[in-house]
Order: sequence, then C-alpha cells, then structure tokens
Amino acid sequence: MTAQLVVTRDYSQPLCMRLRYEPADPYVVRATFFTHSDDPVEWVLGRDLLADGLNGSAGSGDIRIWPAVGRGDEAMHIALGSPADAALLEVPAQDIRTFLEHTEALVPRGTESGHIDWNLELTNMFAES
Repeated sequence: MTAQLVVTRDYSQPLCMRLRYEPADPYVVRATFFTHSDDPVEWVLGRDLLADGLNGSAGSGDIRIWPAVGRGDEAMHIALGSPADAALLEVPAQDIRTFLEHTEALVPRGTESGHIDWNLELTNMFAES
C-alpha cells in the first residue's frame, strides 16, 4: 500500500508500506517501509493496536496510532519513534481494515494463544539464556 510520510502540515511524501502477518506469531503485524535507501525499515506492531487505532487513539511510547482528524474514516496516522525523532505516517484506513479482516480469517481475535508453539518458544527462551 502507499502511505504518506508527513513532513509538514502542507507537505507529505509517498512511501511504499507492506504489511505481513504470520499465524505462528499471531499477536503482531510486521510493517516494512521502503524508502529511497537500499535497506527497508521494519517495525513490529501489535495487531490489536492497529485495530484499536482505527477507532480512536491507541498506543504509547514508540508506537501511536489514531484516526486522521478531518478525514472521516479515510485515513489514520501512525507515529513511530520517540518524540524527539519520530516519523508520522498517514495510511489509508480501508487498506488497514481489509488487511486486518484477512488476518482475522486466519486467526480470529481472542484465539491467538492457541496458534503459538509453546514448546518451541520455551526451547528458544532457554537457548538464549
């Protein structure tokens, strides 16, 4: 999808954004942003956070999401980073809604924990310590 990197109130720059969902990691959505540099930038967002941000302000700290004021239900804002060094994105709300509907067809909300391989998670946790 195409997102807008909001530079100023009157100027934004188009940015390609790809969302990826994996049922084996059911609580998160991976958002990859393709800039003019060689390396894309990836952020991990909570699936519930994206859904909550469609209807009102959600998140705190490094990730905040809210509907774009004055745009009806057409767009939403995603702020990534600290207040001192943040990127503000405006994304089409319908694209996010459609994406979330597809994820919920794979893993309905509230059933995420049943899709996690807990033995593998414990093995990985002990291997790291």
